[in-house]
Amino acid sequence: MKERNLKQVRIATLLMPPLGLFWLWRSKQIPMRRKVLGTLGVTCFSILYCALWVSALVMFAGMEIEFRGGYLPYFTFHKTKPDYSALEANRLAHHQRPAPKGTNVPGSFWNGFRWPKRDGHYTEQNIGTNWPRTGPTVLWRQPIGGGYGSFAISQGRAYTIEQRREQEVATAYDLASGQELWAAGWPGEFKEPLGGDGPRATPAADEGRVYFQGALGELRCLDSSTGKLAWRRNIVDENYAPELVYGMAASPLIIAEKIIVTPGGPRGHCIVAYDKATGTPIWHTLDDEASYSSPMEANLGGNSQVLVACETRVVGLNPDNGKLLWEFPWVVAHGNRNIAQPLVLSGNRVFLSAGYGTGCLMIQINKTADGFTAHEMWRNKNLKNKFSSSVLQSEYIYGLDEDILTCLDARTGARMWKDGRYGYGQIVLASGQLIILSGSGELAFVRAEPDKYLEVCRIPGISGKTWNHPAIGQGKLLIRNSREMACIDLSGQNER
Repeated sequence: MKERNLKQVRIATLLMPPLGLFWLWRSKQIPMRRKVLGTLGVTCFSILYCALWVSALVMFAGMEIEFRGGYLPYFTFHKTKPDYSALEANRLAHHQRPAPKGTNVPGSFWNGFRWPKRDGHYTEQNIGTNWPRTGPTVLWRQPIGGGYGSFAISQGRAYTIEQRREQEVATAYDLASGQELWAAGWPGEFKEPLGGDGPRATPAADEGRVYFQGALGELRCLDSSTGKLAWRRNIVDENYAPELVYGMAASPLIIAEKIIVTPGGPRGHCIVAYDKATGTPIWHTLDDEASYSSPMEANLGGNSQVLVACETRVVGLNPDNGKLLWEFPWVVAHGNRNIAQPLVLSGNRVFLSAGYGTGCLMIQINKTADGFTAHEMWRNKNLKNKFSSSVLQSEYIYGLDEDILTCLDARTGARMWKDGRYGYGQIVLASGQLIILSGSGELAFVRAEPDKYLEVCRIPGISGKTWNHPAIGQGKLLIRNSREMACIDLSGQNER
């Protein structure tokens, strides 16, 4: 059965109960008591009828259930998952071509998750802003393996992690052409019906090495040019950490000679720093369980700190030894864990937001003679980031309130506007515009203006459920999901 036929079935299913109730209540010959009982009967019948239809379509017609971030499941005959046959044929063709020239070009601006400050703000170079309705040019598009990681871009290469059959695979691509340069895999297959299958952390590239973390805790350091293994650890096993329901999603953070990860283990193994060259443990700290957001470096009170949202609090740590500098309670409603990245603002302020009805708040970190303190500046439910993280432009915060784009005044938390549905997608900021990769793979460009909501254009990007964060390097936008990847030219050559 095709998607168009499925839509017709949905419409017929939805029309039956209201038509039945309309006839029931319009009839003048039916007593009120029977109308009430009839309404209950129609309701029960409708629930049963829908359940039978869904069961039949799943069992006999190949329909699948896919969760896309809302409260209701999405029914589709084209679930977002890798086409391994198409992927393998594509990569075989890649390796039959000559190696691309000029892949080792200068530049390592976006070399990890939402980098360089994990704030989603691209400032390496100006990009186009006056797009036609058709949007910017798509340079290349191709199949990819499963998972929810984004890209690290460094020296003309793009690195990501994919699920390819029963392996987690670290991959490197030529940014200009999309040609696969190398792939290095290991046994690992994370499966989860609600969040989806595959690895979810974004690699980090640094000084000729790339650090990949799998969904089951495998942490590997590979040579950026060849993919050769330098060292490996399993941060779940060696730190006694419980496996998270939705997998190890926090991306590694590099500060100086350290790589910092958040296994969430007990007995002081929540946050761990390893030597980035050798993998030797340097320090470990805290007893908290982990969340799904990534550790980040922040300058607060004139000091470099590791900022981490744990299971029930957000903390600032000394990056040299892991010492706790300050903490603030941060609990996501209904037993959930933080996903969105904290957003660091001037004036030693930190913005936090979470979905599930939690809301957002602003805290301020003050340095005192005895150390640091954290106090709340404001709190409300005007912006509830669930999977995505917000961005900042000139004292205004832009983010997805569940699935609706929202602008807040960072000073007060007041909502400036709320408009435009983008599913549970992701946002980056570049040249004063919001680049939104929607939850269904569409690509939208919206002005970052507090006075009004203005979408410049919206174009097809990639197809299917898309929770992966976009990445930008050398004026090129990389997007992916568990089915395909694409590269879009943001240089502005096709501006109006």
